[in-house]
Amino acid sequence: MFSHIFVATNDFERALAFYRPLLAGLGVTERFCDPARPWAGWQSTPGPRPLLLLGAPFEGRHEPGNGQMVALLAASRAQVDTAHATALARGGRCDGPPGLRPQYHAHYYGAYFRDPDGNKLCVACHDPDPATAG
Repeated sequence: MFSHIFVATNDFERALAFYRPLLAGLGVTERFCDPARPWAGWQSTPGPRPLLLLGAPFEGRHEPGNGQMVALLAASRAQVDTAHATALARGGRCDGPPGLRPQYHAHYYGAYFRDPDGNKLCVACHDPDPATAG
């Protein structure tokens, strides 16, 4: 369905320091980085698309949008917890701690945060907790 998702930043180096460990912790491979442009891209598995792209906006200064959010898939609830902690340690701001959100579905486990530019992100796992799955 998606070719790519572009996340804008006004400070590429700061954003890169935020997204590199976040995406690595989710097992997402960095495909390229060109600080001169500036932009970077991460590739889905098995790839080559969709891509998550990070860079300076093409037109003017970036302002985060109200109601816009990028949700990243986690393979486990532990990955959600780690991603949220990584985001906060790298300058992100909590917008909802890790936990079950049964209003979405019985096994939805997610965490919400904003990157240093104010972009809203979610990391979610949709699988049942293996400790309680029978």
